[in-house]
Amino acid sequence: MNVDRVSLGADEYLSHTQILTYVEDALIQLLEHKEEYSRAGISRFFAEYFNSVRLGNHVLFREFSFIKATQYNRASFLRIFWRCFRQIGKNGDLLTVKEYHSLLQLLCPDFPMDLTQKAARIVLMDDAMDCLMSFVDFLYAFQIQFYYCEFLESVAVIYQDLLMGKNPNTVIVPTSSVQEEHHLPSSEMPTQEGIDASQFYDCLETLCDRYKHSYPPASCIKEILWKVQRVTFYGFLMALAKDDGINCRLGTFPIKTELLSNPGTDQELEKIITQMIGKPASNNGCNPPPQKEQGRKFAYRKPLAYRKKVDVESDGSTEETDSSEN
Repeated sequence: MNVDRVSLGADEYLSHTQILTYVEDALIQLLEHKEEYSRAGISRFFAEYFNSVRLGNHVLFREFSFIKATQYNRASFLRIFWRCFRQIGKNGDLLTVKEYHSLLQLLCPDFPMDLTQKAARIVLMDDAMDCLMSFVDFLYAFQIQFYYCEFLESVAVIYQDLLMGKNPNTVIVPTSSVQEEHHLPSSEMPTQEGIDASQFYDCLETLCDRYKHSYPPASCIKEILWKVQRVTFYGFLMALAKDDGINCRLGTFPIKTELLSNPGTDQELEKIITQMIGKPASNNGCNPPPQKEQGRKFAYRKPLAYRKKVDVESDGSTEETDSSEN
């Protein structure tokens, strides 16, 4: 993190790092499954829980409310989504928004459809939502929409006000009515002509100065809007999705040349799945580890009922990844 921990007070540090979210979640997991964890040791449980947070695999198969709870959780989920389904991009497959949503639900069973549709609108510019999209296009659009979802809702409010000739307020509070307008087909909303880019930037600069949630670097927003005279809402979001500076700042994905060709991620993915489901990785015909070693692994997630289903789904993704290495 860029903020100096020494310069922050205790309350400010806890609020900034959101560490209490993980402490609370760990306690909930411990209380819900205390019989299982007490036999192996509570201290061991906390050690493995926070190690899973450090590695970023703590969001796998968790409920959407937890995945969205912190920016770190969002980045971790994005990274896992890329690693699990990178093979789709390598194969050049094109999928619909419903198919991408099904993939997201394999990792998060209650992932909302509307968030997937918003990401698809960035790629498709709000045109035919049943069109096919490449994995790379969807991935970068999904990253921007998911990581900065609160900011984009505020941006939509500003854009609508400018489009209607209004003077946007400096403090933006999205409403359901505005969000519904945001979903109107392009034929009902004159977004193709766009708005004045410099005026749009001035409003966004004011928003960023007072914004409490995460937002893209102001320098990247400035560079995008100063290159054009007029801009559409989805054109602006697509520019954000393709911006290398924003992608580098988030650090979720590697550089674009390595996005679909990164052998190290295959081995790392296998380790993640092994740790999360307590199943031994492929060892090329060698004998699997003793069963008692598997029993020492913890599963720090609520949806324990998904374990049997997860075994099947995870095995499928691992085999697909392994084949790409041969």
